[in-house]
Amino acid sequence: MFLSIFDIFKPGIGPSSSHTMGPMVAAGRFLSALRGGAEPEPGAGPPTHVTATLHGSLAWTGAGHATDRAVMLGLLGFEAANVDMDRAEAALAALRESRTLTPEDLPAMRFDPDADVVFDWGPPLPGHANGLVFRAFDANDKLHMEETYYSVGGGFVATARELSEPPDLGSAKSEAGFPYPFGTAAAMLEMGAASGLSIARMKWANEAASTPEAELGARIDAIWEAMDDCIDRGLAQGGILPGGLSVRRRAKDIYEKLRAEAGLNLAQPHVWGDWLSVYAMAVNEENAAGGRVVTSPTNGAAGVVPATIRYYRDHCVGATPEGIRTFLLTAAAIGGLVKHNASISGAEVGCQGEVGSASAMAAAGLCAALGGSNAQIENAAEIALEHHLGMTCDPAAGLVQVPCIERNGLGAIKAVSAASLALRGDGTHFMPLDNCIEAMRQTGQDMSDKYKETSRGGLAVNLPEC
Repeated sequence: MFLSIFDIFKPGIGPSSSHTMGPMVAAGRFLSALRGGAEPEPGAGPPTHVTATLHGSLAWTGAGHATDRAVMLGLLGFEAANVDMDRAEAALAALRESRTLTPEDLPAMRFDPDADVVFDWGPPLPGHANGLVFRAFDANDKLHMEETYYSVGGGFVATARELSEPPDLGSAKSEAGFPYPFGTAAAMLEMGAASGLSIARMKWANEAASTPEAELGARIDAIWEAMDDCIDRGLAQGGILPGGLSVRRRAKDIYEKLRAEAGLNLAQPHVWGDWLSVYAMAVNEENAAGGRVVTSPTNGAAGVVPATIRYYRDHCVGATPEGIRTFLLTAAAIGGLVKHNASISGAEVGCQGEVGSASAMAAAGLCAALGGSNAQIENAAEIALEHHLGMTCDPAAGLVQVPCIERNGLGAIKAVSAASLALRGDGTHFMPLDNCIEAMRQTGQDMSDKYKETSRGGLAVNLPEC
């Protein structure tokens, strides 16, 4: 199995990779299908009207996650990776005024932002908790084309057909020349032992099979640069987050207090956790405000990995730029295993699949950057994931704010603790990472939908009366 580092870590906008970035991608794919990528219904005329229906978690928490807005941006031709927000806002305003889409290489099509994004609060579609259906009609209201998409977490999107017929990634990638196509942690350790290579070096070799090495290094460095910039933006911003909960941005204030305490010999020894938390909170406050973040592996969990890298760079002895590359490559390898064998979608398995996966990735990355062996790295990932099992996804008001922002800080703290514990041992441990990933998958299957990003249970329905 090979999933690129650039699939795991990719730039986008908040507040959600599954509820914002995914629907934008799906809308763009539907436009491509209308341009000739799929056959229209027999006898249908040219498309003149487009609708989108949101199902499952996309309906239940779509308003809080701005999913309707994301659909409109996708239909207007914007892409999450490089959207210019000033242009996007102007285009949305024009759409609300004209109620007409004018996509490139397609006829003008009617689209009413108030009526043509439908929130269906009935049962979810069969393929995944995050389903959406696009339909185009001709001038006589005859169906021209219909396609069902699923936003499966981390900004990944699949049609109903693609989801029901998954490709054999392992054999296909191996035959294509990827030298270490491990699909399990056990295979990863076996390949590392046989080759004498670290997990990061195996991941590098896989990436280098399709990307020139000079370009590869620059692109990996760009991932960290985007993460680091996001932390800095979050640490500089104050005010109230959008959405109606009146949640105050706290990272800037906490950061200023930590800086004021530095060097005064007044700090408690556990202040390292405050540094980790403030870095993570800075990212997730940016995400909650709809800012630019890097999926790690999702937007809702986007603060854990960057916070842990920043902690490594600024607080750990012997940190180097090469260590940051090692961190990211190793973290991506672990994230790929979780996605391949379970899920990184909060709507599918709860927050154990988002912050839990991110914490496992960060623990593995930090352990690798600090010189851990492959066995110690696998142990670190397992410790971090094991202690997130059962974590629900229950955002208040469907917003990626409470408890999501603080939860990223605690995920980073667990990652550092897990890496430290693993480095104190020799890699030998009782529960293999593969078994822990499978336990996470099974727990997600058994978890009530109330606790899987629908805001119908848990903290989301236990708010204080004001």
